[in-house]
Amino acid sequence: YYCTGFPVGTLLASSWDLAMVEDMTRAMGNEVLEYGVDVLLAPGMNIHRNPLCGRNFEYFSEDPLLSGKMAAAYVRGIQSNGVGTSIKHYAANNQETNRNENDARISRRALREIYLKNFEIAVKESAPWTVMSSYNQLNGEYTQQKYDLLTTVLRDEWGFQGIVMTDWGNKAGTVKSMKAGNDLMEPGNQNEIDRIIAGVKDGAISREELDRNVRNMLEYIVRTPHFNGYKYSDRPDLKAHAAVARKAAEESIVLLRNEQEALPLKGNEKVALYGVSSVDFVAGGTGSGNVNKAYVVNMEEAMEAAGFTLDASLKTFYRQHKAYDQATRGLTAGNGWSTWGGTKLAETAIPAAAIEMEAKANDVAVVVLGRNAGEGADRRQMDDFELTQVERELLQNVSTSFRAQGKKVIVVLNIGGVIETASWKALVDAIVLPWSPGQEGAHAVADVLTGKVNPSGKLPMTFPVNFMDHLSSANFPYNNANAGRGNLFRGREPRKDVDYTDYAEGIWVGYRHFQTHGVEVSYPFGHGLSYSCFVYSNPVVKATAGGFEASVTVTNQGRVAGKEVVEVYVHAPEGGLEKPDQELKAFGKTKLLAPGESQTLTFQVDAYSLASFNEAASAWETAAGVYTVNFGASIQDLRRSGSFKVKKALSWPVHDVLAPAE
Repeated sequence: YYCTGFPVGTLLASSWDLAMVEDMTRAMGNEVLEYGVDVLLAPGMNIHRNPLCGRNFEYFSEDPLLSGKMAAAYVRGIQSNGVGTSIKHYAANNQETNRNENDARISRRALREIYLKNFEIAVKESAPWTVMSSYNQLNGEYTQQKYDLLTTVLRDEWGFQGIVMTDWGNKAGTVKSMKAGNDLMEPGNQNEIDRIIAGVKDGAISREELDRNVRNMLEYIVRTPHFNGYKYSDRPDLKAHAAVARKAAEESIVLLRNEQEALPLKGNEKVALYGVSSVDFVAGGTGSGNVNKAYVVNMEEAMEAAGFTLDASLKTFYRQHKAYDQATRGLTAGNGWSTWGGTKLAETAIPAAAIEMEAKANDVAVVVLGRNAGEGADRRQMDDFELTQVERELLQNVSTSFRAQGKKVIVVLNIGGVIETASWKALVDAIVLPWSPGQEGAHAVADVLTGKVNPSGKLPMTFPVNFMDHLSSANFPYNNANAGRGNLFRGREPRKDVDYTDYAEGIWVGYRHFQTHGVEVSYPFGHGLSYSCFVYSNPVVKATAGGFEASVTVTNQGRVAGKEVVEVYVHAPEGGLEKPDQELKAFGKTKLLAPGESQTLTFQVDAYSLASFNEAASAWETAAGVYTVNFGASIQDLRRSGSFKVKKALSWPVHDVLAPAE
């Protein structure tokens, strides 16, 4: 059986289009239903704390509002089919290194504002059937055994009504997990059953606790297609869903760079297509987020389908290189491949003399740079976040030879997570970022290159100049040198960033840090170019009883139809808690606007969404004063603004829980 290879979570977040995400996941949920499954263990929605987290491709954003809204749309789409979801990994599973044991040490404010806020939004706006507790520890206690996390916050404060399930593990504290509010232990080993029975018999688990968890499970069970006797077909419409996947990729691709309108191309050019990823295209990352796809369209196929003529010698070279690599590793069909995912083919060198000849024979160069990552390991700074020496030489030589001929160089970044771009982007004329765009995504890339699709995606995270510019990089296992299973100390000290990770950066994650502290970036949060030019006008901001309402008119003053994402940032008044310079509080995407056409977007934000967390008072607080509302095309491109006033300070007290261990 096959499933559709839909675009990864990071690409979906790049769309900033909740309706599109809901439409796409409606198709995904149909496959869940028609293959006889009750719950899809998705979406993953952990925050992009650091660019090197191995599973960032599954997750949405460095910003909790964008992440939470995207997750809610994802859940609504899937659950519209009468099947469930499991939002994960709750909480603070922001690295794969020693993910089973690592203790994430996080302040209450950072937890509430950054790492839990997206889960809060998803729970309140989409009512997922299940929440999956993560493997790791949080402030000295396993999340799956943490009552204040699973019950006090999730159920008592947020009103979650579904079941809580563990991630796939078998930790010794089964009784503590059950008492904390884990209704379902996965994968359900016999020793865990024995522990629960013994716990009931010896009084460690009360009858009330047992009844609570059993009731939650029964209420879940009676909702499921299995319980209700649904006659699944095993035959979802994979052809129709492939078209949905392609459309989602089209709506989400980000145009990072486009000097002197290098793109779009005419579509009939002779193209020198470089990079092993042109034939070894990455549809999605490895691990449990992968699926068994019937096919993956590669860039070679997509470019030819779009009308380009590819350099024959390069095409033969890369095909033979891929075939040789697969034969060397024994990775033939049915041998060595699995749904877990395969190893990414490394880049191979092209002689400079050959590139010179290709520059004379072709109209344009397209270089596809690829990365893959996935479950169980984090990425590395060297030769992953940063380019390899082979990749640098390829870009340099292609740039030198083609630009000497007055010809363009285009880069396609087929990557699952952020890479370094500042040191080499000036070598090329345009950069297209499709992330890992699903099985049909290469067609979407080709359509962007030709202008058949006008790109409208924007970055859901920051591209830094240097890896260490992220404050979290000081406390992240960026070289994997000390990675291990961990927590079996055997007389040694716990290892920094392996056995424990100090989230010393607090709330200063992503653009909150870069923008507030004036750190230069390569590409800012929310950045994305278009083949159109959009003008913002008529900003209106007014206070409401519960916050503010804002609107702005967007006009397409370009020559082609396009869509624009409007990002609404708020600057809070001085005084009280230290806050980021700007925080995303709303966003919206226009319809397809013809040249000269306008659309007014309206946003409503309540006062609670403006609040920051005061640890001393254990309360969310919205300060009194004048708030500035900025309408931006990115965090660094604020086009229009307005203001409103909160007349008196507001407060929402919550339970004083989740404190770091002393």
